[in-house]
Amino acid sequence: MNEASQPDPLLDAVSGTPDLAAATPTSVAPPEYTANISLERIELNPFQPRKTFDPEALQELAASIRTHGVVQPITVRQLDGEHYQLISGERRLRAAQMAGLQEIPAFVRRANDQEMLEIALIENIQREDLNAIEIALTYQRLLDECSLTHEVLAERLGKQRSTVTNYLRLLRLPPEVQIGLKQQQISMGHARAMLATDDVAIQLVVYKEILEKDLSVRRVEDLMKALIKTYHGTSRDKANARKNNLPYAYQKIMNDLSQRFETKVQLRLKSEGKGELLIPFNSDDDLNRILQAIEL
Repeated sequence: MNEASQPDPLLDAVSGTPDLAAATPTSVAPPEYTANISLERIELNPFQPRKTFDPEALQELAASIRTHGVVQPITVRQLDGEHYQLISGERRLRAAQMAGLQEIPAFVRRANDQEMLEIALIENIQREDLNAIEIALTYQRLLDECSLTHEVLAERLGKQRSTVTNYLRLLRLPPEVQIGLKQQQISMGHARAMLATDDVAIQLVVYKEILEKDLSVRRVEDLMKALIKTYHGTSRDKANARKNNLPYAYQKIMNDLSQRFETKVQLRLKSEGKGELLIPFNSDDDLNRILQAIEL
């Protein structure tokens, strides 16, 4: 199969494996071709989104390359007659250097700066060890820096548009929650449940509850519904929430008491550290139930 005579979809350079047997570079090289290129003539991709590489994994790949060679060629673009710039395959390039190779098989293709960025970002997404926030940030870069729409991005990635949108919505979460998701303290399911509202105060309260009580996704969904109903169910609730503007510590106290007494507890702050705590009841029996919960 002659690569130069075939259509050139964006992802071919990322997931395709060029046929080295078909490479016939001459003094007047075709626009795209495969060849063995000296490592000294290849410079790194300045648009590479991946900044760190696992040293142990590189050593393992280098050992494999010493035994079997480079199975999948890297992809480069030609800068001039002597020098090339890496488009994708930096991990293979680094491992080949560690293995002591002098040259590496490469697919030489045409690509401008934007195409290089797009290819590098899409290759980065295809890694298996990315967390949800890293994927979301990469999607956002593709939208912003490569001027792609959600529909086009989904098509390029071979994913549903809703999948792309769900990842991008994670970037609306508070930074503290995003860090928790990156560190796998919460799951993608927890994060999606917390996106039922844009209220940062509620999201932070729920996040703390997940960490402290190891809540399941289903429990988080139920808690989100209850808190949204409490704070946003009526105009009066919204007005009270805006008026109170409670710090997290007070919000948690109020939420814990509401759950314990099974009624909508209100905590209001005043000046100089003063405030009031309101525990409503519907009947004498309801009052006795609350008193029993207080152990009075």
